[in-house]
Amino acid sequence: MKKLKRNFPLHFMLWPGVFFTIIYAYGPMAGLVMAFQEFEPLSGFFKSKFIGLDNFKYVFQLPDFNQVLWNTVLIAVCKMILFLLVPLVLALLLNEVTKSWFSRFVQSAVFLPFFLSWTVLGGVVIELFSLNGPVNALVSSLGLEPIMFMLDNSWFRTIIIGSDVWKGMGYNMIIMLAAITGINATLYEAAEVDGAGKWKQMIHITLPGIAPMIIVLAVLGLGGVLNAGFEQILIMYNPTVYEGSDIIDTFVYRLGIFSQQFGPAAAVGLFKSVISLALVSVTYYAAYKYNNYRIF
Repeated sequence: MKKLKRNFPLHFMLWPGVFFTIIYAYGPMAGLVMAFQEFEPLSGFFKSKFIGLDNFKYVFQLPDFNQVLWNTVLIAVCKMILFLLVPLVLALLLNEVTKSWFSRFVQSAVFLPFFLSWTVLGGVVIELFSLNGPVNALVSSLGLEPIMFMLDNSWFRTIIIGSDVWKGMGYNMIIMLAAITGINATLYEAAEVDGAGKWKQMIHITLPGIAPMIIVLAVLGLGGVLNAGFEQILIMYNPTVYEGSDIIDTFVYRLGIFSQQFGPAAAVGLFKSVISLALVSVTYYAAYKYNNYRIF
């Protein structure tokens, strides 16, 4: 009881966040009932007809659903791998830089795009890869025909993945640099005395030292493997590239908002949430079993 009284100010400061989380994160989950209804906005949740799993059957039989699911998994997995690999390489390279001013400059330059919204960066990317943009100007200067990057499914998917990695890689890079600085410096000194070069020090000290952080980032990334970047794709794509870039979130958006099929849209959203929960659970169990990682 004394401990509770002593920590009461901390609990009191926590309550506003808990309250808003319940209202805005858990409260809307009641709307998942639409996935099992022939939902009519004027009838509401209580008067709409209950149809069981019919919405799920309808969605899974749509001709575009398999392609949408494949696009989502492909784009998300590529992003997840590159979100780990690119920041890791950058962090390892910056860790070897001896000039502190140069290291700080690179960190700031790489981290800057993270603070910009896709509303801004999407317009920049579209202009860069437009038919009359700088990239096509460079292509033309090499004597090649201009490429319609934003209207070609293969190129557009690559641009989506690359631009998202460029925007977010600074965040993971800073986290990995912080993990590297937490490694005991005496380990490097002992390895140097034993004749280990920079490469062996990285393989046997740096990488094992930051492995727990990499696992944490992988767990968090795998939990969002079906989140392939709704805002980014919605701003940048067009009907011409639906085949290669339409993901679950944009599919739900068009199904629910444009077609006003609220029940099927909710069914797809619930399907995505269940798969994500299963992936997080499996990944966490694997991290706990093989690397002794636990949240508490």
